[in-house]
Amino acid sequence: MITALVSLALLFVAPLPEKTAQDKAPQEKKPAGEITEEEFKKLHELKKEAAPPSKGTMVEIAKSKAYLSLPEGAKAPMPAVVVIHEWWGLNDHVKHWADRLAADGYAAVAVDLYEGKVATTPDEANAAMKKVDPASTISFLLAGPAFLKDDPGIKATKRGSIGWCFGGGKSLELALAAPDLDAAVMYYGHPELDPMKLEPMKAPLLGIFGTKDSSIPPETVAKFDAALTEAKKEHTIFSYEAQHAFANPSNPKYDEENAAKAWIEVRKFLEKHLKAPAESK
Repeated sequence: MITALVSLALLFVAPLPEKTAQDKAPQEKKPAGEITEEEFKKLHELKKEAAPPSKGTMVEIAKSKAYLSLPEGAKAPMPAVVVIHEWWGLNDHVKHWADRLAADGYAAVAVDLYEGKVATTPDEANAAMKKVDPASTISFLLAGPAFLKDDPGIKATKRGSIGWCFGGGKSLELALAAPDLDAAVMYYGHPELDPMKLEPMKAPLLGIFGTKDSSIPPETVAKFDAALTEAKKEHTIFSYEAQHAFANPSNPKYDEENAAKAWIEVRKFLEKHLKAPAESK
């Protein structure tokens, strides 16, 4: 009787569906947070509108070109900032960021981690980013603060870093590699979640993130915050109801309201940590 019931039950068990070609294919690696590489590329767009005219000049740092913007009429010594581009490369929009910092009284040098390559499509940017060698990049990033300190026209008293997305992660890396850096700002860059790996950092850190950023979701930002706290690092994290790349005026996803709020915090942070008391507004 039991055998008969089992046989009858098997008649009503639907056969397992065959795996489709998509199921059988290897899953795409997720290099950025919780999303695929293709999804990450879709987070980045580039407006066709040109950036405002640049006001600085090109200089050479560690045998590579960089863009230097200085405050009008300023004389050495002065506070300074290393500017690290997004995954597009050192384009005119990044140069405009350097000009904005110069208008605030900082010597701003925008480094070029792509060796002159400036991407105009997500595929080009992704390819350029993948070619970046981590070891040589750190050496080049360290040359930025050194240039700002040693250049006779700047003689930076205090030095910080700032970067967005790809550059945001590099701003954190620079802070980890340069114990004499005085401040670091990272806009939605890839965070380090291991407190032990955050140990070398001496600079206070300001993190800017978007709660709608699928590549760095709020739970990841919370883990980053916790890791910094566990490592006893001075830091401030701001999260805005915005998407990835929300502070980039060259991106169609640009969120003017939240970008303005974030910029206020960045200005206060840099002024606190980089400007001498006599220069404070």
